[in-house]
Amino acid sequence: MKLYKLEDSILIEYQNRLYKNDLDNWDNFINRKNLYQHLLDEVSQLSSIDGDIKEVLSHAKIKAPIGSQEVWASGVTYMRSKEARMEESEDAGGADFYDKVYDADRPELFFKASANRVVGTNDTVFIRKDSTWNVPEPELTLLISSEGTIEGYTIGNDMSSRSIEGENPLYLPQAKVFERCAGLGPCIYVPKNPIDPKTSISLTILRGDKIMFEDQITIDQMKRKLTDLVAYLFRECDFPSGCFLMTGTGMVPPDSFTLQVGDVIKITIDSIGTLINTVSKKA
Repeated sequence: MKLYKLEDSILIEYQNRLYKNDLDNWDNFINRKNLYQHLLDEVSQLSSIDGDIKEVLSHAKIKAPIGSQEVWASGVTYMRSKEARMEESEDAGGADFYDKVYDADRPELFFKASANRVVGTNDTVFIRKDSTWNVPEPELTLLISSEGTIEGYTIGNDMSSRSIEGENPLYLPQAKVFERCAGLGPCIYVPKNPIDPKTSISLTILRGDKIMFEDQITIDQMKRKLTDLVAYLFRECDFPSGCFLMTGTGMVPPDSFTLQVGDVIKITIDSIGTLINTVSKKA
């Protein structure tokens, strides 16, 4: 089951049919334990929309599936991320920190974005003007209820400045948090059971018609359990409206690559869909 947020309504995709419901309060709608059952109850009372699903969605103005929730992120959860972080921080003497995080019981968790800095699919993400090395980080992202239960999944684009983070690991907030620093969408995937460990994430970066980078990985390559990441996040934090948690990346473009204005980032995750963002800079 998939949940799409529009300006004043909600689309629910279920068993190859679309259902539309008026949007009263997004936070209240998604922040509940057993969201899957709630959506089943909703569609049982709604009439499906006529027309091809892809056609209807192509004309819908889909928003980022977020209300007032915070977006948090996990780091160094895949081996490739560990290696890349060690490489970028070697000159600053911070390489060992990432090695230690990868092997530690406690994960790296950090605040990524408030809702006003998040964009949806077919929208524009920013790279920092004071950064020389910028990459997207494609990540499975969890929708977590205020009770700490994983209720759904979406695609996250964790825009990152590797030059700033590599200069000094203490600069992580500046490397991660800025205007339009995160993409979420296109929907929230709400399955009956936890997401399949063999789920694949793929990344394609286009510059004009040219593919500049592409790669894919399955989420079972992640070292940490999703439930463990959530448990650490909720140890000392309350989220009255729930929250989103990006779970780290296993795909990092080569050191010779950096994003440019006009690049198109496409992130696809099995069962969820494709998040598309175009790169720009703050005026």
